[in-house]
Amino acid sequence: MTRFDKLLTGTAAATALMASALTASADTWRYAFEEAMDDVQGVFAQKFKEEVEANTDHQVQLFPYGTLGESADTMEQTQAGILQFVDQSPGFTGSLIPEAQVFFVPYLLPQNTDALGEFFRTSEAINEMFPELYAEQGLELLTMFPEGEVCVTTQEPLTKPSDLNEVKVRVMTNPLLVESYQAFGATPTPLPWGEVYGALQTGIIQGQENPMFWNWSANMYEVSEYITCIGHNNFTTAVMANKDFYDGLPEGDQQVIQSAIDVAFDHIIEYQQGLHAESIEKIKEAKPSITITNLSKEQRQPFIEAGKKVEERFVEMTGDSGKAILEQMKADLEAVAQ
Repeated sequence: MTRFDKLLTGTAAATALMASALTASADTWRYAFEEAMDDVQGVFAQKFKEEVEANTDHQVQLFPYGTLGESADTMEQTQAGILQFVDQSPGFTGSLIPEAQVFFVPYLLPQNTDALGEFFRTSEAINEMFPELYAEQGLELLTMFPEGEVCVTTQEPLTKPSDLNEVKVRVMTNPLLVESYQAFGATPTPLPWGEVYGALQTGIIQGQENPMFWNWSANMYEVSEYITCIGHNNFTTAVMANKDFYDGLPEGDQQVIQSAIDVAFDHIIEYQQGLHAESIEKIKEAKPSITITNLSKEQRQPFIEAGKKVEERFVEMTGDSGKAILEQMKADLEAVAQ
């Protein structure tokens, strides 16, 4: 059984875990995320659990990807109060919170882990503007953090946008991500994550994008011949709580939660140092025939030019609210750069 297979469970197992979630005691807080236990989100969740359990009488029950369904399922469960916490990419919450799609504006975020960490830690857009938007959906935004540079897996070489002509690239169900790959010349194809490996294997799609650690962890390299880093994005994720649950907690528990989030944030930024390069080496060792390329600044320029249309489209889609967030994020990024 591959590591990818281990992420997925049968209907019976998912049903049993749901029953467990529904019957858990009030002292148990349930936390679902989109990756495996030893991936970035899982490492963050385990540190959060460790901190909470060391400082309260509460237990934190963790649900890795697949145990409670797809991303849409865990979001519904969180909004319904079945789950207390969820870690989910803005790629999926973009349908609920259109402004969250700003994280898919190409070439907006830097790739440097330290700069990204400082940006997410201090950004006014993230820490002051986004919480209000999440609250409107019954969610308490606890933090956002980066997971690594997104790279594209394909079956043929990728050095320029025309190489993506008629190439079906799997994307999350996110309108702006669809716009990005259309601008890059590809045929964006939204698919649930559980179908991606098989779709690549059978040729239904020819590519997908993910951080390098996930291309390793989910065995995307097994069904791909090329991995290309075009520098267009850094995967972002958000940790949220059910707002009614959070607001109903004693102030002491809220403080413990925020402290645990802060400790886990620092831990995950440190954990990611060198993870991108380490994942590349693991992939090369497992599949020596694969070609992994980091496009040069000159090679990236046509993609950067195409991405400008996507930024304009984001503003059109989200209006004044999205424009204000985009402008504030740019100001926050400039402050970090200085």
